[in-house]
Amino acid sequence: MAKQVIVIGGGPAGLMAAGQAASMGADVLLLEKMDWPGRKLQITGKGRCNITNIAEMEDFVAHFGANGRFLRGAFYRFFSEDLLALLADLGVETVTERGGRVFPASEEAGDVVDALVKWVRGLGVVIRTKTRVKHLLVEDGRIIGVQVGEKTYRADSVIVATGGLSYPGTGSTGDGYYLAEGVGHGIVPVRPALVPIKTAGDTAKELQGLSLRNVNVTLWVDGKKGAEEFGEMLFTHFGVSGPVILTLSRQVVDALLGKQPVSLSIDLKPALDEKKLDARLLRDFDQKGKQHFQRILKDLLPQSMIPVCADLVGIPPDKPGHQITSKERGRLRSWLKDFRLEVTGFQPIAQAIVTAGGVDIREVDPRTMASRLVEGLYFAGEVLDIDADTGGYNLQAAFSTGWLAGRSAAGDG
Repeated sequence: MAKQVIVIGGGPAGLMAAGQAASMGADVLLLEKMDWPGRKLQITGKGRCNITNIAEMEDFVAHFGANGRFLRGAFYRFFSEDLLALLADLGVETVTERGGRVFPASEEAGDVVDALVKWVRGLGVVIRTKTRVKHLLVEDGRIIGVQVGEKTYRADSVIVATGGLSYPGTGSTGDGYYLAEGVGHGIVPVRPALVPIKTAGDTAKELQGLSLRNVNVTLWVDGKKGAEEFGEMLFTHFGVSGPVILTLSRQVVDALLGKQPVSLSIDLKPALDEKKLDARLLRDFDQKGKQHFQRILKDLLPQSMIPVCADLVGIPPDKPGHQITSKERGRLRSWLKDFRLEVTGFQPIAQAIVTAGGVDIREVDPRTMASRLVEGLYFAGEVLDIDADTGGYNLQAAFSTGWLAGRSAAGDG
């Protein structure tokens, strides 16, 4: 008799788990509380869906921080090349872009969702939408099914793949946390990861909409130099965002929650050290001595940054270049290498790309994604306490843990 497997959640982890369990011969029921599976998947990568990354295993795992080692088993069983091969079989062509990021060639996340849904249905998976699970049913330390309203669904195995708390409009409202807690699992405090940052004053607001490329941003926590990232960032009406900021935001959030002062240092000219930059400024002021300071800055900064720069370094915009003193030049040089923004907070978890925290991975077997506390219970995806940088890493983790949970739940443990 075929094993009865219930998958809770129709995101990337849930769809993969359902497909793998069904391919192993299990009878699979996928319960999704939204009106269609893959709602959050459809908005990832700004609607383009950054499926995975082609980074080597060691580099890939490093993007998850200390908890990355938990994923090694899942990645060794099902990694980026396996995912791309599966998608190719399902008719989804992909392209690899800067930084190893992989996207569907159509640039439509919906194509990935549609292909996965068609795949699982073709394998016999029954999908019930608008169905929210209230409780996990456990008897003598073993899962026996789930409670949906007044109805009970029996199962030999249950996979919780409900996602985190970010983008609740897509169905990620933390259901998996209370389901896990209800059967004795611990939850690592949930907080936003990959989230825009709020900064003090009006500087960011004055630069709203400006995107900077090839800058180096360093995090300072309680006066000590922390992580740094090179790449692109964006100014918003409340602060800063963009790939570099999102990557640093995990440490920002933890520092702020720990009541530590945080600031960001932006090196606008990372290709030049202080000595070379000073020589460049000296040459510019000498050769363009009759021009006003604001005009000379046009070769150094985006137009919208010029008034902000002049104000922060205390040099009148209309001051001729040949009248700028060495002290003023020094202030400009220092600002270009260390443009500081005081961090005051972060956007709500609902606006985070990924949720940090979740089901304690010490209570989950990394070889199978099985609960160490309840027999027949498995976890996959963002509901677990795993999160990574931007770049396709988080989606791959969802697919890999889903693959392993699905096959384990169907009997390949």
